[in-house]
Amino acid sequence: MVMEQLGYIETPQNLDAIFSALADPTRRSILSRLTNGEASVKELAEPFNISQPAISKHLRVLEKAGLIERDIDKQRRPARLNAKNMAVAVDFLNQFKTFWNKRFDQLDKVLLDLNTEEKHDKYP
Repeated sequence: MVMEQLGYIETPQNLDAIFSALADPTRRSILSRLTNGEASVKELAEPFNISQPAISKHLRVLEKAGLIERDIDKQRRPARLNAKNMAVAVDFLNQFKTFWNKRFDQLDKVLLDLNTEEKHDKYP
C-alpha cells in the first residue's frame, strides 16, 4: 500500500478517492446492495430513478476508488464489493477514536459534576 504524508499522519494515496466515492448516497446504496453479492448494472439500477449509464458512471467511481471490482461475464459486467479498501477508510477514522473517547469522558464528567451541584443546591 502506497502512503503519503498528510500533515502529521501517513495516509493511503487513494484515501481521497475512497471518501469522495463514499460521499454520494447513490454510491453508498450501491455498496450496501453489493454486500448481498455481485450484481449487474441492470440489477443495481432497479431501485433508483436513474438510467443504467448513470449507474455505470457511479460504478466507475467506485471501481477507481478500489471499493468494487468488475468482471466480464459474456454480456454482463457484474460488480462485487472489495472490502479491503473500505477497511482503509475505517482504519483512518479509527485514529480519531481515542480523541472522541476522551471528549466523551470529559463530557460525562461535566454532566456528573452538574448533576452533583444540582442535587447539592436542592438539598443543602
